[in-house]
Amino acid sequence: MWELPSTRPALMGILNITPDSFSDGGLNFNQSTAVDSARRMVDEGADLLDIGGESTRPGAVEVSAEEELRRVIPVIEAIQSVGLPISVDTRKASVAKAALAAGATIVNDVSAFADPQMPEVCALAGCHVCLMHMKGEPQSMQKSPTYGDVVLEVTEYLVEKAKAAELAGIVKSRIWLDPGIGFGKTGQHNFLLLHGLEELVDLGYPVMIGVSRKSFIGAVSHASVEQRLPGTLAAQVLAQASGVRVVRAHDVSEARQAIDVAAMILRPSLFSKPLA
Repeated sequence: MWELPSTRPALMGILNITPDSFSDGGLNFNQSTAVDSARRMVDEGADLLDIGGESTRPGAVEVSAEEELRRVIPVIEAIQSVGLPISVDTRKASVAKAALAAGATIVNDVSAFADPQMPEVCALAGCHVCLMHMKGEPQSMQKSPTYGDVVLEVTEYLVEKAKAAELAGIVKSRIWLDPGIGFGKTGQHNFLLLHGLEELVDLGYPVMIGVSRKSFIGAVSHASVEQRLPGTLAAQVLAQASGVRVVRAHDVSEARQAIDVAAMILRPSLFSKPLA
């Protein structure tokens, strides 16, 4: 079973097989293009690939399990040859089960096991899982989300979900937590969560972060989705300094360069020989 790197965060390349994802919707909406993108991400330094067949951007409409399966299973089967671990980004146990049978080894569930059959599917497969915090549903989550203490509430929610996953038979080291940046949060909530990441990291579960091109960056910079790479990298590096173990990214080459440089600064012991 694949394990996370010990000296830096793992880099998860995002591969959405959807027509409507907020950043790359439609770019990989056929098998040959998706496979080409997967190979490019390997060359650019991805450690694993996240395959999603349903957009969960704000306002997105849910798709059927049948349609989601039609989108993701052929791609998962086709990219086995690239040699990287594959994550399936799904809320549906039936999709997760089929994806795991097709070769995926990680289930990235933005609903944190809202499907009651998901814990059993993942426990039986012995796979890694990522449990994310989302307030509400994609269709409505950005309609005036409110919290008393967003860091405390998100942390408590994820602890509860992680403990339930352990009770279902999933090994603690294979349970990742994601605070869900942009999922039912205002820009202020997102910045507070990023500022307080160490509280989540200190729980002892690997933490995954997804900040790539998200709207909270545009709220500060007024940059369009395509122009948010500098802000993305700033948030990513600071999250790395807080101890996150997985970084989810659209811009793989740039994200990997930032990870490697930050790792050298944060852990000088990594220097094995003088650098040019």
